[in-house]
Amino acid sequence: MAIDILPVQALAESPISPTSTLGSYRRADYARLPDEPRCELIYGRFYLSPSPTPLHQLLVRLLCRRLEDVADRISGMVFIAPLDTALSDHTVVQPDLLFITQERLSIVRERIEGAPDLVVEVLSPGTARRDRSEKLRAYAELGVREYWMADWAERQIDFLVSRDGQFHVVLPLDGVYRSEVLPGIELDLADFWDDFERRIPPSARSGKS
Repeated sequence: MAIDILPVQALAESPISPTSTLGSYRRADYARLPDEPRCELIYGRFYLSPSPTPLHQLLVRLLCRRLEDVADRISGMVFIAPLDTALSDHTVVQPDLLFITQERLSIVRERIEGAPDLVVEVLSPGTARRDRSEKLRAYAELGVREYWMADWAERQIDFLVSRDGQFHVVLPLDGVYRSEVLPGIELDLADFWDDFERRIPPSARSGKS
């Protein structure tokens, strides 16, 4: 489904079979968009970004806390959406969470100009297909070193590491994920999901809100 925004057209969701060709829009077109509704530019096409849910935001906040502890130790930086991240002239995204090491802080300007070291996307019904297809491809091809896809409904995080421009799944060892490309980043999954569970308000437990 496509929705008209001013003189441009934005997709509400990703096509079932993503095309290999670039769309017609570029970064200059993205810069002319209004702040609302939020959109992302991926391979030359605009995609609407739906408002996040409370549990989505809770998960982002808890992951941010864990990554900020690492950033403080290694003088890196962590940012949360919305923040324009320009990966190329045809792709400007707003990841839920991104981590940048000290060595690459030069990409932090008025927006993020280049690929973060780590990108985290929290899956939701309105964005899961995009996160698993167009965004996964863009992050791999355009220089992101590590990509996490977090699913609060399934209490699961997929950890992907880039090797030669392609992402490969890396499994936690003994319940603890330790990044093989970003020293210092690790996540005890049982502890993390227990923390998440404790913080869910009773009113949100009856449905996936």
